[in-house]
Amino acid sequence: MEPQSRPGGRTARNRSLVLEAVASLLLEQGYDGLTVDAVAERSGVHRTTVYRRWRDVGGLLADSFDAAREDGWEPPDTGSLTGDLVEINRQVVAAFGEPFSVTRALIAASFRSVAAERALREFWEDRFERCGVVVSRAFARGEIAAGVDARTAIVSACAPVFYELALMRGPASQDMAERYARLAASALRA
Repeated sequence: MEPQSRPGGRTARNRSLVLEAVASLLLEQGYDGLTVDAVAERSGVHRTTVYRRWRDVGGLLADSFDAAREDGWEPPDTGSLTGDLVEINRQVVAAFGEPFSVTRALIAASFRSVAAERALREFWEDRFERCGVVVSRAFARGEIAAGVDARTAIVSACAPVFYELALMRGPASQDMAERYARLAASALRA
């Protein structure tokens, strides 16, 4: 369920407080410690307001992903395909590199909630769409041939970083960000 909100005022403050509480509870206690009552208590927002707007933990998680889609993020423009991919990967390392990462916690929680799973998928589709400009700019600069699929290009650069950090739980490094971005850029130019 998507919460209905007005831009600003008490509704926006309540949403911000609730989403901050969701993030902190996920980090501290994981999915099992995340309840509507715990969020209401932590946020200071009345529990009936939380139940009315978000209904359940799935609604809280889904709105957390929805809020991330509203952040205005755009991929960096460094002037080169390799540079853009390196910077995107550095952002991935920053998001996943901390031992207690809200990003990791939200993704883990999405495996336990259908609403959060849907919202996570929509979040990634939004990010892939935004990253299409990286491929368009590379084509316009003559770095790659026409017809390169933007999603495939971004996945080829970022997936190894996700794999190393989220699945293998390896240490985060900027070297990793650069190494995989350079490999992907070389393959895309070939």
